[in-house]
Amino acid sequence: MSPQQPTARPEAGAAVKAADRAHVFHSWSAQGLIDPLAVAGARGSYFWDYDGNRYLDFSSQLVNTNIGHQHPKVVAAVQEQAGRLCTIAPGFAVDVRSEAARLIAERTPGDLDKIFFTNGGAEAVENAVRMARLHTGRPKVLGAYRSYHGATAAAINLTGDPRRWPSDSGAAGVVHFWAPFLYRSPFHAENEQQECERALQHLHDTIAFEGPQTIAAIVLETVPGTAGIMVPPPGYLAGVRELCDRYGIVFVLDEVMAGFGRTGHWFAADRFGVTPDLLTFAKGVNSGYVPLGGVAISAEIAATFDKRPYPGGLTYSGHPLACASAVATINAMAEEGIVENAAHIGETVLGPGLRELAERHPSVGEVRGLGVFWAVELVRDRATREPLVPYNAAGEANAPMAAFAAACKAAGLWPFVNMNRTHVVPPCTVTEAEAKEGLAALDEALTVADAHTV
Repeated sequence: MSPQQPTARPEAGAAVKAADRAHVFHSWSAQGLIDPLAVAGARGSYFWDYDGNRYLDFSSQLVNTNIGHQHPKVVAAVQEQAGRLCTIAPGFAVDVRSEAARLIAERTPGDLDKIFFTNGGAEAVENAVRMARLHTGRPKVLGAYRSYHGATAAAINLTGDPRRWPSDSGAAGVVHFWAPFLYRSPFHAENEQQECERALQHLHDTIAFEGPQTIAAIVLETVPGTAGIMVPPPGYLAGVRELCDRYGIVFVLDEVMAGFGRTGHWFAADRFGVTPDLLTFAKGVNSGYVPLGGVAISAEIAATFDKRPYPGGLTYSGHPLACASAVATINAMAEEGIVENAAHIGETVLGPGLRELAERHPSVGEVRGLGVFWAVELVRDRATREPLVPYNAAGEANAPMAAFAAACKAAGLWPFVNMNRTHVVPPCTVTEAEAKEGLAALDEALTVADAHTV
């Protein structure tokens, strides 16, 4: 539902921003170089500021508001739960926690029927790694370059992008490898089949040279998110599953961003027909209305801790308000066909629309994605595939992408921009009209990127 034009209240906005600047320390930022937008409200696929500017949210904030902003059923569920039981320690059995776990387990692939709740995705990855190491008795974990798994200790070391560098201990027991990405193939592949085969051979060789008996887990984003929404080629994830089975390695799929409808499936693993041993989730499980994440655990790994205490926990594991929002979110998604809507929008509007933009804009090197989970790769030169800005560019080197992002916002679109890409990741509830509105704004903004091509 499109909200009416918001009322301008600049004085209130100035007060919010002043308090923010005085007291809030922002993540991933040089504090003196940022100018956060003061947000006055949000509904559906839109949010707005205190100056009366409304933005179509093509970022879903951090790719987590899968059911849009202020879904009335979820808001009501949180209010009802707050009136009944705000909090309780994780050691108790509580109806809403049990129901959230049941609904999640009902949708996870295979026998992932036990749910360990966390406060978010990074903690989910931390605990998945811990479970894998304890289950196998092995120290090492393999993670891919071009990945993101969170900012806590194990998760940031698993991450395969520059956010890892300042925190990389070099002794965290993590080994990185190249996952498939045909557009920028590290294997000199000419087609998806070659990319798949060579990526699996590379992973096999990495396992062999690291020592299979030393490797506890392989951790992969089912579809990498922030690193570029690189949909794996057919057969790749099944091949990783086979390698894990062959060497007794725990297969962990990180679905923190890809899960709960984002790819047009409840979980992206469903699309590829694979079942991991552990699956991490957060974000879309309740659209971030209250912090929540977790690990879905296979029967075999869960049995490891039947008589042996699991050495991990959190004060707010399975928090009642968070679980109530998850129950309401999952039920709303099922009742309203939200997962199906994400698939429909991707197949009929976003996919065709983005490919049409690619034909007309020389700055677009490639578009790729599923559901409401798309990336637009921006380049200076289509022939050489030189990125529009250098890898991990900042300051003046990043000026072309900064200009593109500013053009999006001027057109009423809030983009998700990372390195030389813009990600098209609206809520799973986005309508055809809203998706077309966003594509029109992108069309306008891409002319700014075109000016930087050769």
